[in-house]
Amino acid sequence: MRTVSRNLSRRGMLGLGAGAAAAATLSGCGSLTSSDGDGHTGGSRQVQGGKGRPAKLIGDGSTSFTGKQPGRPAKPEPLEPGQTPPQFVVFSWDGAGEVGNGLFPRFLDLAKEHGAHMTFFLSGLYLLPEGKKRMYEPPNNPRGASAIGYLTDEHVKATLANVHRAWLEGHEIGTHFNGHFCGETHGSVKWWTPQQWRSEIEQAKSFVKEWKTNTGWHDLPALPFDYDKELAGGRTPCLLGQDNLLPTARELGWRYDASSPGGLQVWPVKRRGIWDLPLQQVPFPGRSFEVLSMDYNMLANQSVNTTKAPAYNYPGWRKQSAAAYVAGFQRAYETNRAPFFVGNHFEQWNGGIYMDSVEEAFKHIAAQRDKGADVRLVSFKEFVDWIDVQKPEVLAKLRTLGVGQQPVGGWKTFLA
Repeated sequence: MRTVSRNLSRRGMLGLGAGAAAAATLSGCGSLTSSDGDGHTGGSRQVQGGKGRPAKLIGDGSTSFTGKQPGRPAKPEPLEPGQTPPQFVVFSWDGAGEVGNGLFPRFLDLAKEHGAHMTFFLSGLYLLPEGKKRMYEPPNNPRGASAIGYLTDEHVKATLANVHRAWLEGHEIGTHFNGHFCGETHGSVKWWTPQQWRSEIEQAKSFVKEWKTNTGWHDLPALPFDYDKELAGGRTPCLLGQDNLLPTARELGWRYDASSPGGLQVWPVKRRGIWDLPLQQVPFPGRSFEVLSMDYNMLANQSVNTTKAPAYNYPGWRKQSAAAYVAGFQRAYETNRAPFFVGNHFEQWNGGIYMDSVEEAFKHIAAQRDKGADVRLVSFKEFVDWIDVQKPEVLAKLRTLGVGQQPVGGWKTFLA
């Protein structure tokens, strides 16, 4: 079984200008505690955090402490002997910028309709006006450089509004870092040192924590969370540089990283004390190989090096990519119950077929849950909350199950 990943230039796909660049953001960082903890620092002014929630402003008022995040699930419990593991499914979004195409609110609406949570990996630069771009000092790149450009003021405001809404509806706000430098050149994140990753992370956090100072928009509401506490993980650009990121992630108290490419549908392990939650190889209908569970990889195996292939291809490709996600879900659910991870971008490649296919797959999975399947549509943080309370010997037993392997004797026997 092999996974094809075409040599399509992600940097080239992203060099589309400020507005379009955000829609094409590609491939994901935070602290141990959630934003409902105590002990935060910052201002003491009382404001409203949304829907009447009292908020205590932090720093310059860009973020705030508003109490426990709404919609959080009940405290997880360890599996009982013989109990079947739930089927966890995580839909995640890289970049998480709104550029006027309505994709961010479209999927917030979808999640709300089905009582689901997702993870949004926010690119810090999406909250920095282009006029202030020289504030960004990317490692091994010129000051102010960015492979994904900068958003217009209108789109920065739209991104703020959607991130605000997302957190209040129970979603996780992670990080996709900043400038999205890929490839093999010296400036690529592939070559960044742990110290350079720390610089990138601190800058990404500062753009979120100080957007009011950087934009001058002091009349807009604060984001309703403490980002130092909210941030628990991320995904690196183009799935590069994880080896040198992990030491820094561990020092910062992060709980997981979602940057590994080529993962399998098996129960995860920790690397350097951090949960390694990779994109996964899933069946690719009609082909002899498998494909990574992300829209970019679907595209790279369909239209190869263009985001605007002839439209007559779209119906078949939409059906194929939706079926790939569904096949990955079904394989896990019917066998080893390994968590299923899906990554996407707010893009309109090939006429928007990948947005349609991921929505179709999401609705299929939600429908199985509504019919009684023990399926949980959660964020990465919520999945980590659950796996952290499981007994080590139970997790070790779950990891003995390979891709598509059913427990011998059934779950009552296997986890007795």
